[in-house]
Amino acid sequence: MHSITSTLEFAQQTAREAGELIKRLRQSELRTDFKKGIELVTNADTEADRFIRQCIEREYPDHQILAEESNPDLDSIEFDGRCVWVVDPIDGTVNYAHNHAQVAVSIALIIDGNIEIGVVYNPFTDELFHAQKSKGAFLNNRPISASDKQDLERAIIATGFPYNKQAQLPILINRLHKVLQHVADVRRLGSAALDICWVACGRLDAYYESVSLWDCAAGLLIASEAGVQCGHFIKPESTQYAHLESKHLLLSNHQLYPAIEEILRNT
Repeated sequence: MHSITSTLEFAQQTAREAGELIKRLRQSELRTDFKKGIELVTNADTEADRFIRQCIEREYPDHQILAEESNPDLDSIEFDGRCVWVVDPIDGTVNYAHNHAQVAVSIALIIDGNIEIGVVYNPFTDELFHAQKSKGAFLNNRPISASDKQDLERAIIATGFPYNKQAQLPILINRLHKVLQHVADVRRLGSAALDICWVACGRLDAYYESVSLWDCAAGLLIASEAGVQCGHFIKPESTQYAHLESKHLLLSNHQLYPAIEEILRNT
């Protein structure tokens, strides 16, 4: 029987080892391709996914795994009464392939529909964010918390855009235009997991975007444990697991959240 503490240690160690793997592959034998002709993928994505999956299957053979490369089918996952690992082997693949540093391994454990463990590791800066439910959030084992910014005009907000953006482009640009009218500036850093963790440690004041669950699951726990308000600027259609809905995410400190939510909802 594994304790939640030992499981957290396992997730941290696995993330670190996967991080070392993708660092090594980028230096030596990086190859790129495109999923469906649009979405960039590298051999490091698939190899890191395989490595993390093998680690989990060896240690927790009865757990389910939702992973971007090897099992991205959310419909195949049962959350009710089950343990589910949610894995993004490389969040920020475009950054990774272009030798940028904003790249992360993201690993979360969901138990009976609740995110209990979250680990986000950037091997290029050696920053490891982690959280255990009701135990706080940490960066390299030091406690972190959200910013206390109250003036929206001084706020720095992050967002991102999908690979296939043409159909949504008018909405995305209109939304960005409205946000920029009210804040100090907007960042587009290229890794949703790290954007969320940067809100958690106060480097950013807010973040909004529609992503996939593997992009955000670990970060959502880290952010909420750091005092970030985590929600949606368009309410999820499903109510049972609304907290796991990854579309129309909005994360901010509690002071700024209502104003940003109103701006986004009216776009």
